[in-house]
Amino acid sequence: MKRIMYLVVAGVLTLSMFACNNAETPKEEPATEKTEMEMLVDNYAEVELKTDLSHLSDNQREMLGILIDAADIMEEIFWMEAIGEKEAFLAEIEDEATRKYACINYGPWDRLNGDKPFMEGYGEKSKGAKYYPANITKEEFEAWENENKNSWYTLVKRDENGELYNVWYHVAFADRINKAADLLEKAADLAEDEGFENYLRLRAEAFRTDDYLASDLAWMDMQENMIDFVVGPIESYEDQFMGYRAAHSGQLLIKDIEWSEKLAYFGQFLPELQASLPVPEEYKQEEAHANADMNVYDVVYYGGDCNAGGKNIAINLPNDPRVHAQKGSRKLQLKNAMQAKFDKILVPISEVLVVEEQRENISFDAFFENVMFHEVAHGLGVNQTIEGDESVRTIRDALADYYSGLEEAKADITGLFLVTELHDMEVITDKVLKDNYVTFLAGIFRSVRFGASSAHGKANMIEFYYLMENGAIERNDEGQYKVNFERMKAVVAELSGLIIQTQGDGNYDFAKQWLDEKGVVGETLQADIERVNDAGIPKDIVFKQGKDVLGI
Repeated sequence: MKRIMYLVVAGVLTLSMFACNNAETPKEEPATEKTEMEMLVDNYAEVELKTDLSHLSDNQREMLGILIDAADIMEEIFWMEAIGEKEAFLAEIEDEATRKYACINYGPWDRLNGDKPFMEGYGEKSKGAKYYPANITKEEFEAWENENKNSWYTLVKRDENGELYNVWYHVAFADRINKAADLLEKAADLAEDEGFENYLRLRAEAFRTDDYLASDLAWMDMQENMIDFVVGPIESYEDQFMGYRAAHSGQLLIKDIEWSEKLAYFGQFLPELQASLPVPEEYKQEEAHANADMNVYDVVYYGGDCNAGGKNIAINLPNDPRVHAQKGSRKLQLKNAMQAKFDKILVPISEVLVVEEQRENISFDAFFENVMFHEVAHGLGVNQTIEGDESVRTIRDALADYYSGLEEAKADITGLFLVTELHDMEVITDKVLKDNYVTFLAGIFRSVRFGASSAHGKANMIEFYYLMENGAIERNDEGQYKVNFERMKAVVAELSGLIIQTQGDGNYDFAKQWLDEKGVVGETLQADIERVNDAGIPKDIVFKQGKDVLGI
């Protein structure tokens, strides 16, 4: 769900036909005129993904290698979920640049260009990926009587008579799942933190049963571990058919102690921030957890779903509302990936599309805060509709395929509202609020380049047009934009309230109309974005990563 949120692309370039996730870098060749596909590959600036490991013990360093192996199994499974047989698909591609771009996108559809096919012979991407039969309709799915039809952890298949049935992930991917579980248990034997060891063992059991509640709760209880591993079927973005099925992913993190201590301070204000939301009282009665984990990490490996197309630079998990009700969620900021994206993409974009007098308000600290409070905002507001005890539903169920887009918009705008509140409360005193607003605007332009096919893309568009139509953002005759500081604060509050109330009401029809009409990139904005593309600014970053890069 919160992949975020704010995105970084990290497909991994390689010269190997089938190895799409290693640390090799192509040798430099003499300059020649590049093909269209080579220029697409060049949209991604390479970043070496590593951090200081000198404070880790020998056991911890050995454990990192084992966890990378487990992440690579998530990689294998996600290829099956996204396109099917990876080797058969890549074997058909003769051109090296096309193969590289297919590895970045985990298939022939450009994830940052509306999922348009970039290879001949492929049509529109299936909204259900490989989670459902290709010919299934929503009417058929909704009429299907099956108690696990909305499960996050099953594939939907047809039998020989054309009838639908479910297959649990641990059955569908049995060999790989069992191998990954064994690796987690091997890593647990090396763990020096009791909480992390417990999580790894419970996660291994969850792999074998598709019951993730106990391991999610254990993950919430970890406070002191230096290494973290977000692994398993996590986010549901790949399922654009119903938004239920979770995709396999593995993301390896090393804690940044200094920055984590800075963030821990904000946790105490979460109940007050929940109470301050710009909605009627009935929409903010759910509990905000003051002990929510907000920590900073350097990410050292991406595998599977988290490595496809748009990349997260922050994490807000788990997604299970049962965990939210008991313990809230953890909000993890990926500082090294965030810094790379800010330096290589956001600042250059601002020099093209933000008016000169406001460029001084573009700052990494503001970018970091905006991303952080995007994640915090995911845990505030409502998780269930407020229709009454007899008809209570989760907002995920009520909004179905429009849930993710609206939830990402809520996190963006409500996060900005929270930053504003903390400035007003004088909790944040060392930074200028204008920096957050202008940096937020520049961040929208960065995200727009991903297209509007994803939940994050649609979210960015409904935010942009609401802010524009209500005078919080203005465009001049030169095609540059500025924040109207006199309007921004009020409009942000209005939009945050509108989104939260739509969720609380479970208003599917309104959410559908809004996202369908406004969740698109208009002609004027697209023309402005083309100026960014013409300037040669990378769309995103790609990682050189792996055991060799980390020196383990």
